[in-house]
Amino acid sequence: MEEIAKLLAQAKENMSSAVAFFEKELQKVRAGKSSPQMLEGLKVDYYGNPTPIEQVGNISTPDARQIIVQPWERNMLQPIEKAILAANLGFTPQNNGEFIRIVVPTPTEERRKELVKKAKQDAEQLKVTIRNVRRTANDAAKKLKDNGIPEDAVKKLETDIQKATDEFIGKVDKMIEAKEKEIMTV
Repeated sequence: MEEIAKLLAQAKENMSSAVAFFEKELQKVRAGKSSPQMLEGLKVDYYGNPTPIEQVGNISTPDARQIIVQPWERNMLQPIEKAILAANLGFTPQNNGEFIRIVVPTPTEERRKELVKKAKQDAEQLKVTIRNVRRTANDAAKKLKDNGIPEDAVKKLETDIQKATDEFIGKVDKMIEAKEKEIMTV
């Protein structure tokens, strides 16, 4: 029966990691409120090496409308500014010689609706991923039955896999609902 527990744990782990990835991606969606995650994944030219922005400076949000990037070295101000402009994130960095200030503009109603639509599309894609994990786990469960595991144990496993699937899809629905509310609130 160890195989059954292992299979269920693996399916839940795969679903959980997909949801965690989606959660990180949702944090990057600009809802008019600034967050350091908006700059996550941005590469800065650090002496010829593309380096993540969080490794060349401190990123903070003093209020809901701005992001401050305080580089560890003053000569990194220009490359950071260039990287932010090149990323085409929809805001202009202001370099004051000490740090870079980014004022996050409030998105228009139309832009907010686009963001909600995109977030919902991503949520649907995640649900497909979760269902694929379920299918893979159910296929593995059927193989267990062929390997001599009792049919009722396999049926219970399939029921548990379905419960996990429903639970994770419910989480996705709650996350997207909260994000939609956050995006549409001015």
